Amino acid sequence: MNYALISDIHGNLPALEAVLAHLDQRTDVDAVLHLGDLVGYAPWPNEVIELLRARAIPGVAGNYDSTTATGYGHCGCRYEDPVQEALSHESYEWTLAHTSEASKRWLESLPFRIDLRPLGGHVAGPRLILVHGNPVLNTVYWTEDRSDSFCSKMAEKLGAKAGDVIAFGHTHLPWHREVDGVHFVNTGSVGRPKDHDPRAGFARVTITGDAVEVEFVRVEYDVHRAAAGVRESTLPDAFADFLEQGGKPVEAA
Repeated sequence: MNYALISDIHGNLPALEAVLAHLDQRTDVDAVLHLGDLVGYAPWPNEVIELLRARAIPGVAGNYDSTTATGYGHCGCRYEDPVQEALSHESYEWTLAHTSEASKRWLESLPFRIDLRPLGGHVAGPRLILVHGNPVLNTVYWTEDRSDSFCSKMAEKLGAKAGDVIAFGHTHLPWHREVDGVHFVNTGSVGRPKDHDPRAGFARVTITGDAVEVEFVRVEYDVHRAAAGVRESTLPDAFADFLEQGGKPVEAA
């Protein structure tokens, strides 16, 4: 099975549309799934949700999804500095106010975890396990510099074994590592990359009986349309700059 895994769209409709148009042209993708954080930071939360629902794309809840759905005190995001923290609160307040009740109810329905058996449910073969942040909390960042022992601990929490693939997002930075036969894949971000490449990103994961292949894909999209949408809204212009710069944070004052 060939899976396209999209994560951290963050309300960026132009980026999502471009990724889906790209996937429609590929013949090597059997299923598309999302790994959460569908809203926040860009002005199309409802439109992103409507498009995913129209395309019947299943997935898991991100921290931004569940906090928006429940009206939690904050978005569960990590802040690089006080400027980023203040901007994050502005984004969350805007998202709470502009996400419809119907969208919030749908976000609340998203599961924390999805397990798939690519070779068929009757076969005790490899599994693809989807979470947003990590198996314990969606607010904990699982970065590439985490140790192999940390990865093994997370695999144990999920009951993963050699041959399985654990996929997640949340950090907006793509990476892939194999530890004790378990594959760990961070898919990167569709709508808010942080690796200084403004293009939308996703991961294609192929799982066969004895092999796992991971491809990180970048897709050009109309970043200026997305940035203009931010600037035309009442969101901070800094979020438009962030998109255009591929994730370079605003300098602290």
